[in-house]
Amino acid sequence: MTSSTPSARPYRGMSAEQRRAQRRAALLEAGLEVLGRHGWAAATVRGVCRQAGLNDRYFYENFADLDALLLAVVDGQAAQGTAVILAAAAAAPHRLRARARAVVEAIVDFLSADPRRGRILAHEFSAHPLLQQRRRRIIRTLAGVFTAQARELLDEVPLSATDLHLTALTVTAGLWDLLTDWFRGDLDTGRDHLVDYIVAFLLTTTELAPALQHRLR
Repeated sequence: MTSSTPSARPYRGMSAEQRRAQRRAALLEAGLEVLGRHGWAAATVRGVCRQAGLNDRYFYENFADLDALLLAVVDGQAAQGTAVILAAAAAAPHRLRARARAVVEAIVDFLSADPRRGRILAHEFSAHPLLQQRRRRIIRTLAGVFTAQARELLDEVPLSATDLHLTALTVTAGLWDLLTDWFRGDLDTGRDHLVDYIVAFLLTTTELAPALQHRLR
């Protein structure tokens, strides 16, 4: 007959695995708070653990170092944002303008709903080399969403696969920088006008695509 170790026994109705998942979630939330309120330059393992209400030893149970936590926080927020975009697209009518507006409103409101997200976008991505690299990966993911939506909504995609990919990267990177400037406070325009502009830009990009393809031949 075997007996479980003390750490593996249920505690307050939670298994060891559930407690570890709870601690990891607390550390991720603490990392988001530090990154989104104070900036990663001010982060320390002890400070993150204090914010999470955990002993320092639990940090290394989940993360190799602060950079690992930083990337996990950003990846988690990026995954949430991508899920918001996909959900908005799925719920919107099968029409280009309606789909574009639903997606743009969803992502702007997602970033605005938690001030920490806007601050991370506006200040932290440009301040940390690891986040600069992550920005490229996230943009590629979002460009893939753009490409899939274009193929779904357009009866005939007027660009070759290569040019559609280039267009998706250009549009996604450009809108990332536009939103970065807006959240930084560098653009004197309100939320509704920003949404209207981005929707019009996306529709114009789609309309100009055939002319672009013709000039490239």
